[in-house]
Amino acid sequence: MTNPVTTTPGFETEGNSAPASRQDEQPPEDSPLTNAELVQLRIRVIALENLVIALLAEAPDRQLILARGMATYISPRAGFTLHPITLRAADEMLSLVDRADRYLRPPRP
Repeated sequence: MTNPVTTTPGFETEGNSAPASRQDEQPPEDSPLTNAELVQLRIRVIALENLVIALLAEAPDRQLILARGMATYISPRAGFTLHPITLRAADEMLSLVDRADRYLRPPRP
C-alpha cells in the first residue's frame, strides 16, 4: 500500500503539506504567511502539542526532569534581556510537561 501523502502530485515526498515548487518559483523568504498557511501552522502545532503530551505521559521521571530543565535553560539568565516570546515558550514547555503528568499518571504527592 502506498502512502497518499508521498504519492500525491505537487507535494513533497516527506509528508509536507506545502506544494512542491521549482526553485525559480520560491517566494521571498520575508514574505508574510497567507491565511491558509497560518491555519495549517496552527493545526500542526496543536497536533504536535498533543503528540508531545502523549509521549511525555509515558516518559520516565528522568525525561520529565530533563524537559523541565530545558524550559529553565531557555529562560533568560541574570543580566540578560527578558524576551517575551522566550518566556512564553518556557512556560508552554512546563505546561506540556504538567499536562502530560496528569494525563495517564495518578497525581503525585
